[in-house]
Amino acid sequence: MLIFKRISIGLALAATLFATTGCGSLATIGKLEDGAGAEASRMWDRWIEGNGDIAVATTWEAKVKPGLKASEVEEIFKLVAVERNMRDVGTLPLSKELEARSGKKEKLLTVYSFCSPATARKMVDFSPHMAAYLPCRISMVEHDDGSLWLYTLNMDMMVKMGRKLPSPLKEEAQAVRDTIWEMMQRGSKGEF
Repeated sequence: MLIFKRISIGLALAATLFATTGCGSLATIGKLEDGAGAEASRMWDRWIEGNGDIAVATTWEAKVKPGLKASEVEEIFKLVAVERNMRDVGTLPLSKELEARSGKKEKLLTVYSFCSPATARKMVDFSPHMAAYLPCRISMVEHDDGSLWLYTLNMDMMVKMGRKLPSPLKEEAQAVRDTIWEMMQRGSKGEF
């Protein structure tokens, strides 16, 4: 009798867990953008390739073509921003700040910030948590071998993985994503 009671309790617990998590998951899946599962799978693969480093899974990177100067890449970022109607909202020269504090030469580390104010407002109205992703940033990082790399948030997470964005917000978010991607590509290749 005790075994039947334990089995009954186990089945009831399993049914409750499925009802509370399974049904919620199914309901949520129906609210996601088309292709959300494929994007989540790509992120999972990058997470595994990165040995569990969540930053690898959630970012894009591009190696800067050898011979390009940081100032040239920065100029390209600003050029693309103007072409695509994005605001340059600031530069954080972290390596220069560290050099000023220590008096020692530092490897380059600079964070560039860009924003489309109207799109940012709409994204935050859609989900206040999106404010944590503002503004869009691209970091230029000098590696130990002297090579320069660009890093930014994988913006496909925003456009492809979340709840379905209403139009025209979806198109505006895609345009911001495409602008950041273009900055990364053109900047890394030196395409003025």
